Amino acid sequence: MNSENTLLSAEFIAPGIEWAALSPLIIVFGAAFLGLLFEATLPRHLRYVAQVPLAVLALLGALVAVLVNAGTSTAAFTRDGESLGSIIIDGPGLFLMGTIVVLGAVAILLLAETRAGGTSDFVAEAAVVADSPADFEQRNEPAATEIFPLALFAIAGMMMFVVAGDLLTMFVALEVMSLPLYLLCGLARRRRLLSQEAAMKYFLLGAFASAFFVYGMAMVYGFAGTVTFWGISEAAVGSTAPRVLLLAGIGLLSVGLLFKAAAVPFHMWTPDVYTGAPTPVTAMMAACVKVAAFGGLLRVFNMAFDTTAWDWKPLLTGIAVLTMLGGALFAVTQANIKRLLAYSSIANAGFLLIGVIALDGAIGATMFYLLAYGFTVLAAFGLVSLVRDRDGETTHLSRWAGLGKHSPLAAGVFTFLMLALAGIPLTSGFTAKFGLFSAGVTAGEWGLVLVAIAASAILAFPYLRVVVLVWLNEPADDAPTVNLPSPMTGTVVGVGAAATLLLGLVPGPLLNVISDAGSFLAGGG
Repeated sequence: MNSENTLLSAEFIAPGIEWAALSPLIIVFGAAFLGLLFEATLPRHLRYVAQVPLAVLALLGALVAVLVNAGTSTAAFTRDGESLGSIIIDGPGLFLMGTIVVLGAVAILLLAETRAGGTSDFVAEAAVVADSPADFEQRNEPAATEIFPLALFAIAGMMMFVVAGDLLTMFVALEVMSLPLYLLCGLARRRRLLSQEAAMKYFLLGAFASAFFVYGMAMVYGFAGTVTFWGISEAAVGSTAPRVLLLAGIGLLSVGLLFKAAAVPFHMWTPDVYTGAPTPVTAMMAACVKVAAFGGLLRVFNMAFDTTAWDWKPLLTGIAVLTMLGGALFAVTQANIKRLLAYSSIANAGFLLIGVIALDGAIGATMFYLLAYGFTVLAAFGLVSLVRDRDGETTHLSRWAGLGKHSPLAAGVFTFLMLALAGIPLTSGFTAKFGLFSAGVTAGEWGLVLVAIAASAILAFPYLRVVVLVWLNEPADDAPTVNLPSPMTGTVVGVGAAATLLLGLVPGPLLNVISDAGSFLAGGG
């Protein structure tokens, strides 16, 4: 017995942990758990004033930690000097984590409109007190402060997703990111049925996508004997296992990843969830989840499947074409501004797939696109949340007619954001598209770039139609008004619009930062 214990103790070697490199994740996860503690212990009237500063300060602290780690390129867990996979901290991973933290902090300000008496979807306006519809009474319920720790858990999962070094860690991050979002989508108290329907659809389809991911991971493990990205890459060159296992695994894993990216044909959830979820949650999904999804795609295909590019490129190219054209064409037919932005998000996912297919040569251009698009779409949804009538948020485009005549400032900012999404010069949208398409051309993806240009031209129509509707049509007698923004919503719109302008006029400093970030860590560190 003693000899067996001695043998076991001799074989076990505790892994080395790079605590400094893990500090951004530790800060956000720690704040999320502290937020749960606040929900369980603080009186209801103190929760809001505790949760909002905690969430904002945690994300700012995580951003500082990311900046402190700039230039770091290491595996977070090692044994005998060899990486264990799990978490890889490198230039692109740090930049993507920083992007998620910045966009997440801006999204938290939109979520902070949940105070009692506010105009948020999280604050109920009516409750049934009798069997008759005439017996509705108007009342404001206390703020839904549980959304803040849920949002922090989702953001922490996104951060973990973009620095995962193996498929198992990536799956855990996927679930940590997804489960809070399923809950957040169903918490709109002003539109309970629509919100809960959106949450259920997102949950069911997300569960199927997760199952595909797990089955794909099993297939890849059966081929490579490992789930680490660099181990899979090496096995793809030297393994004698049946190659059909690897190809099936890549296909099944891609389903789980492309679902989060909202790529065709895995996009069906997007319009309904974007429409039914509370607008602040929709904004966070459109900006932050997009960064996480494509950060994960970039890492997997650049680190694990780079040596098998000729096997998966044709399939991913077809998906990219369908996503670009499908998103653009369906956007043309939309009469709801949130559904229009949802199909716009799908089309932009197609553009971003060019960066995934182009591999190492387009990593920087893809990361710039993700940050630029995130700021623009956050500001757009911030403005959508302000256009209201007595029934609440007004998203049907017919109700936006003539908005520029009585709210010229809001209409002007929204016009600018629509032009940026259309890729008009002097906006971040033009700079991002030009950089990404140029990287695609350099990588030899001429066909995809031509399709992307055609899709961009089609997608410009619904954007410009909104601009014409807002400025040239006459408003109805009961037209909605634009609520005066609170300091928080005003900050979201202002920051988003300013970033859209600055990244269009002077993108150089950010491009230098991206250039310094380099490529994904080779060989696992």
